[in-house]
Amino acid sequence: MTTLNHTGVSHTVFYLLGIPGLEDQYWCISIPFFISYVIALLGNSLLIFIIFTKRSLHEPMYLFLCMLAGTDLVLSTCTVPQALAIFWFRAGEISLNRCTAQVFFLTSTFISESGILLVMAFDRYIAICYPLRYSTILTHTLIGKIGAVIFLRSYCTIFPIIFLLKRLTFCRTNILPTTVCEHIALAKYSCDDIRINIWYGIFVLISTMILDVVLIFVSYVLILHAVFGIPSQDARHKALNTCGSHVCVIILFYGPGIFSSFTHRFGRHISPHIHVLLANVCVLVPPMMNPIIYGIKTKQIRDQVTHVLFPPKICLWKWEPD
Repeated sequence: MTTLNHTGVSHTVFYLLGIPGLEDQYWCISIPFFISYVIALLGNSLLIFIIFTKRSLHEPMYLFLCMLAGTDLVLSTCTVPQALAIFWFRAGEISLNRCTAQVFFLTSTFISESGILLVMAFDRYIAICYPLRYSTILTHTLIGKIGAVIFLRSYCTIFPIIFLLKRLTFCRTNILPTTVCEHIALAKYSCDDIRINIWYGIFVLISTMILDVVLIFVSYVLILHAVFGIPSQDARHKALNTCGSHVCVIILFYGPGIFSSFTHRFGRHISPHIHVLLANVCVLVPPMMNPIIYGIKTKQIRDQVTHVLFPPKICLWKWEPD
């Protein structure tokens, strides 16, 4: 594999190394990747199937959960199969166009999932603070419009990144020490000025995910204020229990990302393979754990999953008295 460094030469093919320093352990590393992907595929597909086919689950909370499961499928499929190809076959070659497309879909899916978590917090706020008006506020029409806005926001904010990457000349190296293509990780190998890429990336981060985190925090402050104003302890416990699954999912989604950002900024002495592993945790853990969390903590979904996986046996024999 030869790396070209001549001025004026712009690479159109890149090579993803995977996890630098752990090449001898790729087969062992691939096992949790593969298991996580299979669980994410089966769990989220089953969740979508159950919500679509059971009319009793055609409520705002479950429709938003269906959107979340769909984005989890896209998020894991954008990244894990490519990582497995690198681990198993050393197939890390990727074209610039495909790399740019991966940046677009991966980043826009992250933003979409963040937006869905925000509207799920809004859903819990309405359910707890305005229970009698819940069904009249969150109609199916409004849910459809909210879903369209979430996905339009993610695609419209990330679309300019395609042109910001296309304008660059990649003449430094075509070897990327990672398993997936990311915006700044790819742009920094350009010979051009990438300040506009950096500033636009910061703008996207602040205007989407950071804003979502702030609004989610405000929502839960209002929820807690309303819950602790309920006189009945059983009613308070029931109200808090309805938010339990959502809080767990929020921690799983934002937690690894925040921790990974801190290690990138302050952990300069941390080995590169740790940074790559943390980045992969961000796309492995949430899609795998989200359906498990909702399946365990939400009785309606738990009952439907049990009914689908273990259907009740129908007794065809009928006893008749003599």
